[in-house]
Amino acid sequence: MNTKKNISVCFTADQFEKYADGKSTVVVVDVLRATSVISTAFMQGVQVIIPVQNLDEALEYKGKEGCIVAAERNAKPIEGFDYGNSPFHYINADVAGKTLVLTTTNGTKAIYYAKEHKVLTASYINIEAVAQHLIEEHNDVIILCSGWKGVFNLEDPIFAGSLAKLLLETGSYESNCDSLFASMQLLKSADGNLFTYLSDSSHRKRLKSLNMEDDTRFCLSPPVKSDIIPILKDGKLVVL
Repeated sequence: MNTKKNISVCFTADQFEKYADGKSTVVVVDVLRATSVISTAFMQGVQVIIPVQNLDEALEYKGKEGCIVAAERNAKPIEGFDYGNSPFHYINADVAGKTLVLTTTNGTKAIYYAKEHKVLTASYINIEAVAQHLIEEHNDVIILCSGWKGVFNLEDPIFAGSLAKLLLETGSYESNCDSLFASMQLLKSADGNLFTYLSDSSHRKRLKSLNMEDDTRFCLSPPVKSDIIPILKDGKLVVL
């Protein structure tokens, strides 16, 4: 008999140790904006993405053959780096075949915390492809929301609700995780209009204050879709 697999949702990277089991597939989500940028960069032909923890580590790659370096702190690009954490930095840019070294406030930290597991990254750009892969793999799933500096934020759990819904609808998964049910309730409350629903959320306001509303729209309802699934191998994200 085909046993059902479990799905859980972890609301912040700092809580991940409570969920880690060493065997589940972990889907890291930082929808505004790191995992959306990762999807976009791979679509634009980036070959490898190396997520790193700090700015100094990223700068060690600056000027290396075939490498571009990108950084963001508190949603702002950092001086001295080739790129920031906006999907628009990569669209129509000369990035094909390059290695992107990326450090962000929350997303790259979440990837690091989950590194002992099989790690995929997901955004609304590749949600269908990720869901299909998980369904075929039939393993327990932890959806890891990056959060904001260790605290809960709204957009990642809503995405977790979107992904969990696709999995649960197959009948092959089950859950007794309150975070997952809360995520699905948030998704229901958003009623198909995430941009408006999130208008009072902290990160949406943060990006608005930095004139990054276009980034928010792109990440929440991307005009493009991708079948590319980024997977962490030996500390590097590559195309599955």
